[in-house]
Amino acid sequence: MTAAIFLYTGAVVITLWGISHIIPTKSVVAGFGTLSADNTRILTMEWVAEGLTLIFLGLLVIVTTLIIGPDTAPGNLIFISVAVMLIVMAVWSALTGARTAILPMKACPFVKSITAILFILAVVL
Repeated sequence: MTAAIFLYTGAVVITLWGISHIIPTKSVVAGFGTLSADNTRILTMEWVAEGLTLIFLGLLVIVTTLIIGPDTAPGNLIFISVAVMLIVMAVWSALTGARTAILPMKACPFVKSITAILFILAVVL
C-alpha cells in the first residue's frame, strides 16, 4: 500500500509538472526576445518535448501501477527506469536551466529528484 501511495504521488507530481511546463511555452519563447523563425521553432520544440516527456513518465508509472501492480518485478524495473531518467533530467536541469534567475527553472531539479526518490522508495520499501 505504501508503494502505491509513493508511486501515485510521484506520478501525479511529475505529470502536473510536465503540464505546467508546457502551458507557458509561448511566454517563455517570447522572453528570449526577437529570434529567427528557426530558433523560435527549435526552442518551442525543446520546451514542449521536455513537458511531454515528464507527462509520459508520470502516466507510465500510473498505468504500470494500475495494470501490473506496485510490487512486481516488471513494475519495479519500470519504476527504477523512470527514476533513473528523472535523475538524468534533474542533473541536466541543474547544469543548465537552474543556473538562470528563473525560479521555476531553479525548482525543476528538485521536483524531478524528489519524484525519483519516491519511485525508488516505492521499490525498496
